[in-house]
Amino acid sequence: MARILVVDDEELARFTIREILTGAGHEIDEAENGDEAIKRQKAEPFDLIVTDIIMPGKDVFETITELKQDDPAPIILAISAGGPTGDPDFLKRAESAGADDILAKPFSEEGLVQKVDECLRILPGES
Repeated sequence: MARILVVDDEELARFTIREILTGAGHEIDEAENGDEAIKRQKAEPFDLIVTDIIMPGKDVFETITELKQDDPAPIILAISAGGPTGDPDFLKRAESAGADDILAKPFSEEGLVQKVDECLRILPGES
């Protein structure tokens, strides 16, 4: 079981991801923007942060950079449908900013669980 923070400005997206990952045995918390994610990570560190890319407020690329500067330990999985144009470069830019892995929306329940499991294998002591 891992501690996972789900960051998305859409409540339904957070709810859906939380339900899927709770069902897979993980402890889930939520944040609706980058600033909230940074505060939560500083207060009580997470093993994995699953973050949407397109959100109002703080640029998610800035958020990823700040999260990694404060503590390089959390694994970051960036998710996106590519914005209004479906641009896949959003995910590539997230990797350049320091995301450990990416997942395009829409994704299946099995696809999300599999990607989270892959990300968690990066953690020290996991295999």
